[in-house]
Amino acid sequence: MAFKPLHDRVVVKRVESDEKTKGGLIIPDSAKEKPAEGEIIAVGEGARKDSGELIAPSVKKGDKILFGKWSGTEITLDGEELLIMKESDVLGIIA
Repeated sequence: MAFKPLHDRVVVKRVESDEKTKGGLIIPDSAKEKPAEGEIIAVGEGARKDSGELIAPSVKKGDKILFGKWSGTEITLDGEELLIMKESDVLGIIA
């Protein structure tokens, strides 16, 4: 991928959700919600304080994360659907 996010932004690829419920029911595409879980593909250099000092990002490439339902901007890059969002939109890292 030839895209590098700037500042405190991250590029996220959504993780596909299950096709079935725990009980075995198949979920049709029309009833599915977009997952709020993904993997970080790229990370910017970090935010800057007023003094110009760099604040290193808390996440790194490869981290599995949860993010808000309406977070980020959807883009298509090299035929792949991705999200660009600020690091502050990341709710947490899945261990």
